[in-house]
Amino acid sequence: MAAYLVDWLNLLVRWLHFVVGIAWIGSSLYFIWLDNHLRPPADPDDDAKGVGGEAWSVHGGGFYHAQKYRVAPGQLPERLHWFKWEAYWTWMSGMFLLGLVYWYGAEVYLIDRSVAELSAASAVGIAVAFIVGGWVVYDLLCKSPLARDDRVFAVVLLLLVALLAWGLCQLFGGRGAYIHFGAVLGTIMVANVAMVIIPGQRKMVDAAGRGEAPDPALGIKAKQRSVHNTYFTLPVLFVMTSNHYAMTYSHEYNWAILVGVALAGALIRIYFVARHSGKASLLPAVLAVLLLAGIAAAIAPRSPTDDSAAVSFDQVRNVVQARCTSCHSAAPVHPAFPAAPLGVMFDSDEQILGDAARIYQQTVVTRVMPIGNLTAMTDAERGVVEQWYLSLQDQP
Repeated sequence: MAAYLVDWLNLLVRWLHFVVGIAWIGSSLYFIWLDNHLRPPADPDDDAKGVGGEAWSVHGGGFYHAQKYRVAPGQLPERLHWFKWEAYWTWMSGMFLLGLVYWYGAEVYLIDRSVAELSAASAVGIAVAFIVGGWVVYDLLCKSPLARDDRVFAVVLLLLVALLAWGLCQLFGGRGAYIHFGAVLGTIMVANVAMVIIPGQRKMVDAAGRGEAPDPALGIKAKQRSVHNTYFTLPVLFVMTSNHYAMTYSHEYNWAILVGVALAGALIRIYFVARHSGKASLLPAVLAVLLLAGIAAAIAPRSPTDDSAAVSFDQVRNVVQARCTSCHSAAPVHPAFPAAPLGVMFDSDEQILGDAARIYQQTVVTRVMPIGNLTAMTDAERGVVEQWYLSLQDQP
């Protein structure tokens, strides 16, 4: 019953995370778009009032006229909309899910003893240290002289992100490493909102309310962090879906794949940000496509060589029963799974034969199963599955 309740909690919080994440990322992408579509105000009176740019748009049968002030309006309106809770709820629901799935279930989803021998407590402690430390290092970097040169800053940040991916993949199973990579970047993004953007905006609003000219440096700092957030967005979204693609996180060079895909996402975002401002070079988008194509080619499965003795179905059945049916059964005995994952069961010979391709793909090609190698499947046993599957393909 406890595992059943955890499943429901997982479902509901994941739904919440999905909804508020859409709200946050949607508003973030919109405001980046808006900033890059602003044009000098057509009305001289608007320019005299301090309007720095405006944009007209049409949506849902209506016309909208958005204006942005160079610093602040002479008089604040009675109602001022803030965009913060979308970010806060995305982070809170995401951290709850991280704790529920990857920390509470550390033995299943975070720890892989073929990668590193960690206890659940030490693995969770390391994970927390990465998340907190990631923000501290990034924030110090933003406050350092390196941040004055965008290109230098981008190179340094890329190197640190690559180091982050490599370090996580040396400590955790691939799936857990990927999601924690996203958690570090996501925490940086929401901390940018909570620790820099919103406090700066509050100071600007307070100054305008007192009739004083707000400090424009606060707006510049907020804009810098907002731009960083938009380049983190696509890498984080990839990580959120990566658990469906074992070909990436289970690979021997999973950290390099993660860095490559994250870089491709950032390049795609660079192109679209530039495109919003007008005519943009296609180079970032082309580089992103070539990078993704290169990764796909590099990790493509290789045709195995069939040079081993044939195996019997009895051997395969023994391997499946010993390593798979503790979870993939009508009555799983593993406490983390109240029901067979994805409804996949191997209780009968017919079920094993019917899912031969899936068994081969998951245990041999991606090696993602058993998850975290909980049942300690050996290379020899994976070889048995491989030879059995290949022999099936040779049959007329």
